[in-house]
Amino acid sequence: MTQVSLVLPAYNESERLEETVRKVAESLHKITSSFEIIIAEDGSTDGTGKIAEELAEKHQYVKYLHSDERLGRGKALNRAFKSSEGEILAYIDVDLATDLAHLPELIERTREECDLATGSRMLPESDVVRSVKRGIASRGFNFLVRALLRSKLYDHQCGFKAGRREVVLDLLDQVRDCHWFWDTEILVLAQRSGYRVVEFPIRWRPKGATKVDLVADVLGMGRAILRLWWGLKRDGMVAQTAHD
Repeated sequence: MTQVSLVLPAYNESERLEETVRKVAESLHKITSSFEIIIAEDGSTDGTGKIAEELAEKHQYVKYLHSDERLGRGKALNRAFKSSEGEILAYIDVDLATDLAHLPELIERTREECDLATGSRMLPESDVVRSVKRGIASRGFNFLVRALLRSKLYDHQCGFKAGRREVVLDLLDQVRDCHWFWDTEILVLAQRSGYRVVEFPIRWRPKGATKVDLVADVLGMGRAILRLWWGLKRDGMVAQTAHD
C-alpha cells in the first residue's frame, strides 16, 4: 500500500499549482518513496484543470480528480480521500501558507503519536503573520468551538492536517459540511469518538488574496457551529478528548 496520500484541494489555482506540486513532491521524496499527490480540482474556471491534467500525465505520483461543478472544499476532500490509497491521508492548502518544513513532523506525528494531527496558528510557539481583523475573527471562531463544542484544540481551520487512513475514512461519512467548516467538524467528531488528536505549532504566512468572504463565512460558520452543537446534543454524544 502507498504510505502517504496528500491531497491538494484546488479551486482557481492556475498561477501556483505547478510550483506547489513541485515543492510538495520534493518534500515528500525526503519522507518516503511511496506517496501520491491528489489534486482535487473543484470546478475551476481559470485553467487549473488543464494544468492538473498535464501534471498527472507527466508524473506517475500525481492523481487528478476533476469536477465540472463546484462541490465545495469539504466535499472535494471527501471525494479525494475516498479515492486515495495511502496509509496516512493528509491535505495542505495549495498556497503553502504553512511552511513545508513542517510536513515531516505532520506525517511523523500521525505515524507515531496520534490518530489525527493538525498544524496550529494559535499556540504560543506558533510563528504567524496575519491581519488584525482576521486574527480577531479566527480567535472568536475558535473560542466558540471550544466553548460550545467542547473541543480541546485551539486552531480548527488550519489547512495542514493528516490522519491514519482507517480513522479518516471512519469520520468522513459523519461529516455533513461541504465547505470551510469541514475541518472543524472532523476534528470535533474525532475527539468525541475517542480518537487521539494533537496540534503542533507552525510557521504560517498568508500568500496572496484569500478566497474567504469574511462576513459571509463568519455568519455561515456561526450557523454551522450551532448546527453541529444541536446535532451532538440531540445524539447525546459525550466528549472523549485527548490533547497533546
